[in-house]
Amino acid sequence: MSFVEYGDTIKDGDTAIVFLGHESMFPVKVQHGSVTQTKYGVIRHSTDLIGKKYGSKVTCSKGGWVFILHPTPELWTMNLPHRTQILYSTDISIITMMLELKPGSIVCESGTGSASLSHALIRTVAPTGHLYTVEFHQQRAEKAREEFREHGVEHLVTVTNQDVCKNGFGVSSIADAVFLDIPSPWEAIGHAKSALKAEGGRICSFSPCIEQVQRTCLALEESGFTEINTLEILLRVYNVRTVSLQIPDLGKAAEDNSSPGFDSGSPSHQGSSCANLQPGTVQFKSGVPLREVVGHTGYLTFATKSLL
Repeated sequence: MSFVEYGDTIKDGDTAIVFLGHESMFPVKVQHGSVTQTKYGVIRHSTDLIGKKYGSKVTCSKGGWVFILHPTPELWTMNLPHRTQILYSTDISIITMMLELKPGSIVCESGTGSASLSHALIRTVAPTGHLYTVEFHQQRAEKAREEFREHGVEHLVTVTNQDVCKNGFGVSSIADAVFLDIPSPWEAIGHAKSALKAEGGRICSFSPCIEQVQRTCLALEESGFTEINTLEILLRVYNVRTVSLQIPDLGKAAEDNSSPGFDSGSPSHQGSSCANLQPGTVQFKSGVPLREVVGHTGYLTFATKSLL
């Protein structure tokens, strides 16, 4: 099993995603002889998982069932053990695009944290690229190395435990892109510039506070970076539902209500979907934003290393 290479069959030692529903899933390490408890009953790894195909529908001991999914960076982001605040797919997608990453790219990252972004970066640059990730906290760095090894991507990533603001990334003039997610990114701009290739590259800094953005932008400008811009990505989800409204009485005769705007009596509308439709009403689909939405996560500041 690897996060960058799909495998058909569940094997002993794999990390799999137990899918109970869109709002309920969790990762499990498959081990011979182990069991996993769910609200639908017990899943026995030896008989229910090992040897089965990913995507299989597994019946639990109480008669309920779950799906066993192959892990992806997106699923891992939704289910990983949180050691720090993490980046989610909404921000990760724009970071990957704006840094112009592709298979074969060399990327430097700090800090590693819970490795949510790291898994997505590794999948993007595989199979010939590489990620150099720096983590200040020793235990988090060791845990990240362990996860990368379990997920079959250790050959695509190098984890370093050091202070990037003082010691840099440990590499020079090889990176196509640099990502910073640290409290004081402006202190690491010089090291980021040194890590980027001489012919240029892209940099991104994630900061939750606008004051951090201001200091980072000043440092980028002083270091000769160009095309400096800051984005904030806000995801707005709409709830699509069927709405029934009464046809307004505009003074016309009842037989004139078959106008193009009110074609509820046409054959296309005469079916099971309109079986309960009251006389003088019309149905249509409506998109309504949710009352509660995810708000501010952070600011993404991008810039390009100047060739001059």
